[in-house]
Amino acid sequence: MEERKQIERAQRGDSQAMAQLLQAHYSFLMKYLVKMTMNPAMAEDLAQETMLRCIEKIHLYNGKSKFSSWMITLATRIYIDQMRRTRVEKHWKDQEQALRRTEWQLKARREEWTDAMQALSRLGYEWRLPILLKHFYGYAYDEIADMMDIPPGTVKSRIHHGLQQVRKELTTDEVEQGRAGKVR
Repeated sequence: MEERKQIERAQRGDSQAMAQLLQAHYSFLMKYLVKMTMNPAMAEDLAQETMLRCIEKIHLYNGKSKFSSWMITLATRIYIDQMRRTRVEKHWKDQEQALRRTEWQLKARREEWTDAMQALSRLGYEWRLPILLKHFYGYAYDEIADMMDIPPGTVKSRIHHGLQQVRKELTTDEVEQGRAGKVR
C-alpha cells in the first residue's frame, strides 16, 4: 500500500517520493544486474541508467506488474540495447577480467560463487538473461518475453539450450577434475 502511494506521488512529480522509491529497490536491482552482466562496474552503470530511465518514464508505469519487475524490464532492455551496440568490442579480454572481479567480489562479500554460476557466466547474455529471470527470479515465460521484447517461444528455446550448455560445462568440469585427481 505504501509503495503504491509513493508511486502515485512520484508520478505527480514528488521528487522525494521518487528518491525513496528508487532507494528502496536499489539493492534488488544491483543484485540482478551483477548476475545479469557478470560485471560489477557495468552493473553500476546500468543501475544509474535504469534509475534515470525510471525517473523519465515513471508516468508510464501502469501498476500491472510490481514496480521491481518494471525496473528489471527497463534494466534488461537497456542492457540488451547496450549489448547490441557494443557486440564484439574487446569482448573476451574484458569479460575474463570482469568475471574474475565478480567472482572475487562475491566471495569477499561471502556470497556464493558456485560451479553453476561459473558455467552460467560463460553463456552469452542472450541465454544467461532468460535463465536468470526464470530460475533465479521466478518470472514466467511470457513475462520474460515481454522484458526482453522477444517471442515466448524464443525465451523457452534460449532457456532450454542455455541450460544444456550449462549442464555440458558442469559435466566437462567434473570429468576434468576427476582426471586431475587421478594424475596426482
